[in-house]
Amino acid sequence: MTFGPFRLDPVSGQLYRGNAVVPLAPKAFALLQHLVSQPGRLFTKEELLESVWPGVFVGDAVLKVAIRDIRKALGDDAQSPKYIETAHRRGYRFRADDLVASSPPAPPPSSLPRVHYAHSGSVNIAYQVIGSGPLDLVFVMGWVSHLDYFWNEPSFARFLMRLSSMARLILFDKRGTGLSDPVPVNELPTLEQRMDDVRAVMDAAGSARAVLLGVSEGGPMCSLFAATYPDKTEALVMIGSYARRLRDADYPWGPTAAERDAFCHTLVDEWGGPVGVEERAPSMANDAEFREWWAAYLRMGASPGAAVALTRMNADIDVRAVLPSIRVPTLVLHRTGDRCLHVEEGRYLASLIPGAEFVALPGDDHLPFAGDQESVLAEIERFLALSRVRRTPAHLLATVLTVSSSARIDNRFREIYAREIEWYRGVRLAGEGFTAMFDGPARAVQCASAVALASGLPLRAGVHIGEIDPAATDGEVMRITRQLAAAAAPGEVLVSRTIVDLVPGSGLHFDERGTVRPNGSNQEIPVMALRHAP
Repeated sequence: MTFGPFRLDPVSGQLYRGNAVVPLAPKAFALLQHLVSQPGRLFTKEELLESVWPGVFVGDAVLKVAIRDIRKALGDDAQSPKYIETAHRRGYRFRADDLVASSPPAPPPSSLPRVHYAHSGSVNIAYQVIGSGPLDLVFVMGWVSHLDYFWNEPSFARFLMRLSSMARLILFDKRGTGLSDPVPVNELPTLEQRMDDVRAVMDAAGSARAVLLGVSEGGPMCSLFAATYPDKTEALVMIGSYARRLRDADYPWGPTAAERDAFCHTLVDEWGGPVGVEERAPSMANDAEFREWWAAYLRMGASPGAAVALTRMNADIDVRAVLPSIRVPTLVLHRTGDRCLHVEEGRYLASLIPGAEFVALPGDDHLPFAGDQESVLAEIERFLALSRVRRTPAHLLATVLTVSSSARIDNRFREIYAREIEWYRGVRLAGEGFTAMFDGPARAVQCASAVALASGLPLRAGVHIGEIDPAATDGEVMRITRQLAAAAAPGEVLVSRTIVDLVPGSGLHFDERGTVRPNGSNQEIPVMALRHAP
């Protein structure tokens, strides 16, 4: 943010006058940053105290001292204010008279945010941390990304800097894209690997709990993360996102399989140019510089083969069944004229999440930083400013595996079972039997196959996903997995259809096996069997 001779830089956390740093204490800087973020708006004292000193009891005197320090740094006069105006007994506002730009331009290459690397298994994930604030916010870009190229487009840089004025902003490139480690096209990240990468980045950045902001394709992963790790998720925001990608009988808005194939052919033929810019940023599609940036951003973000593989993999994802398990505050934003994803998709997405707030915004752009980004940012800021009481979740989304066998179970099998459960990051559940929960559906299926292979026994296995109480010895999800295991043939792994919808890209393939009606239920569950490699 630039005003008068001053520049407020959320990346460095410094106030500059020309090229000279103007000393300002961190809390005073955060207060000024908050005021400047919405010029002309009157902030009450209570709002400012809650934003800058969240969860800490401080009086008006502390606020007055910080305002005094800001005025001193700016050379401002309380009686004839040029920048900070006092509304008697009400609050403070930043005057917009000398505002040169509502947001700063993209930083020059020499001041790009530093790129760090987090280790997610054997893969290195590139990430950046910008700004400071009472919350951590993890930004999950859709499709492909490139951290350094974010900052080469002024509208994107302004968008990110504004987010960094609300929270400590954490950005990353998912594996196989941008500055993160490349991976073979057939090993691009599944939903649960993407969740692993987010957890690795949060741990490396020292973030125990964060708001997740998913754009477009980033939304399904963020949804699954919020349901699986409610203790790590402060809140959830999704922009221009969806519950599934392809059209279905009860989902009429997505593209058909033929349309998706045609788009993939376009990617191969036109990659290297501004592919899809007319649909994703129609308001900027005639801007030559933006088109050039978009083409370079895509090229740097992924190879054409990776872009096609990601597109095909994402087309098979369906998170509808897990959305009702989300128990964190959720905001879904969607532009009414979005040319990539219909506004009905955002409305439908929000309708499946308990207590989610849906906001339709005017505009045709899909990219949140294109067009009227201020309306998007204002809604996010309003949502993040809401006071909430943190609650320890009693339930979480988990995948449950049950294995059984008519053969004799000996100590060797017990050792194999315990070893494979640990290897695939499972946790044995209380009670009798061989039942364990996992934080990823692919890991549970792979564990079932590994136990059968290592033991050599004709095991029957069932895998299902849903909300569970980890401390309970029984529940609906456990009962369904036991029923699936009982219905399986010797050597067979039966899974619910929801599992299949969440594991595209994992290399697991399944065959239909009809339906199973859970005991005491009138609803039948579509069931599929793991197809073993020939």
